[in-house]
Amino acid sequence: MDLSYQHKIKELKEEIAFLKQENQKLKILKHTTNQPTVKVPKPVQPVFSKAEKLVGDYFSSLKFNPSKGCIEINKERYILVRASALSHEFLNSIKHLYKDRGEEEALSIGKNLLFDLSHVLGLEDARSFHKKMKLKDPISKLSAGPVHFAYTGWAFVDILPESSPTPDENFFIKYHHPYSFEADSWIKSGKKSETAVCIMNAGYSSGWTEASFNMPLTAVEISCRAKGDKHCTFIMAPPHKIDSYLPKSNNKKSKHAIEIPSFLERKKVEEKLNSSLAEKEFLLKEIHHRVKNNLQIISSLLNLQAQSINDPVTKEKYTESIGRIKSMAIIHELLYRSKNLSTIEIKDYLDELVSYITSTYSVDKNITVNLKVKVQQKFIELDKAIPCGIIINELLSNAFKYAFKNKKKGTINISFKEVEKQYNLIVSDNGVGFANADNIKQIDTLGLQLVHSLIGQLGGTLKTETQKGTTFNIHF
Repeated sequence: MDLSYQHKIKELKEEIAFLKQENQKLKILKHTTNQPTVKVPKPVQPVFSKAEKLVGDYFSSLKFNPSKGCIEINKERYILVRASALSHEFLNSIKHLYKDRGEEEALSIGKNLLFDLSHVLGLEDARSFHKKMKLKDPISKLSAGPVHFAYTGWAFVDILPESSPTPDENFFIKYHHPYSFEADSWIKSGKKSETAVCIMNAGYSSGWTEASFNMPLTAVEISCRAKGDKHCTFIMAPPHKIDSYLPKSNNKKSKHAIEIPSFLERKKVEEKLNSSLAEKEFLLKEIHHRVKNNLQIISSLLNLQAQSINDPVTKEKYTESIGRIKSMAIIHELLYRSKNLSTIEIKDYLDELVSYITSTYSVDKNITVNLKVKVQQKFIELDKAIPCGIIINELLSNAFKYAFKNKKKGTINISFKEVEKQYNLIVSDNGVGFANADNIKQIDTLGLQLVHSLIGQLGGTLKTETQKGTTFNIHF
């Protein structure tokens, strides 16, 4: 017998072994599906029988390919998840993660997560299946759900006769899940719950049905085998009506009262919080706007008063005060326009502040002011912005008033940058400098006293140079 013949026999034997394995899988699948996969009232039995065949044919193409980590059904990839990992084990992990909030709130968070996840899975599985199977009317779409539910290992569905699945707000279904994976996971682990545990079953089934009828639905488990009840029983209805179908003994204040899940409840709570926050931000912006207006009124009153004053020294004091008020008013105006109410964009602030001071003091003088802002962080906190603005106001206005006496031309340079995680503010001019520059801290002017005080408030340092003008170098 030549080697090529032996090789072909070996290949045939391998092929036969593979086909036997595949045939065995099909036998197992056939054996497990020769019984009904859903129990429903007689009037709708024909529709659900048709769905059993339709869904059964869909799942008959089950393929396992562990070498590629792939489970495929009808060219759609599926995954297997251990039931306990999505039931009592999941809730235990959530209780541990949120133990600082107490067991009751931790469980509520876990249940909301499971309900939301399963509700979305139900919605998307239904939409995909309806499209693939070309299902049109709501009952046909619904009928595929419980069968799909059974084939994918969630639970067997027993729809009770009192159900009334009408496509309106009177929609009502009552059903059992005799083999719910969630209840089974609790029972097999030897655990007993004080509350209903079939959260994902409720979420998935309500999601599928919501997609079938195209209207909001939720499901509530009113009895559960994990609690020791005979059945895992559910009620499904529109969220705004479901409370009327719950047992009359359900006391919301009771520790073990039946909870009504609401799809994306956390999202709705967040939306309410965001809405409340938006209202508060609007009010805070309005406050900033009014503070700015009030400061502007004060500035205008001081300005009017200054116009009636003939003494230059007194008039100058009024102008200085107006400048300090304006430096704060600009901040409130920028905050009113900003999306962030705790910081302001430093370049915008300095541009506007320097522009105002320049226009105020540059009358009859040709003084060029160069402002350079180079920072990695665009925004600066209010507790730094306000004192920083007043410092610039004092130094720049001082430069205009005193640096260029008997001179019509001059240059003022302002630099604001970040150096080694600190801000560095430099204000320099090419004016006449200080007469007593050796002891600049002792100069008795309100402006420079303010500068030293505010630098201290910022926890900063000041260095001055008076050669060829004056330079104030501040780090904070």
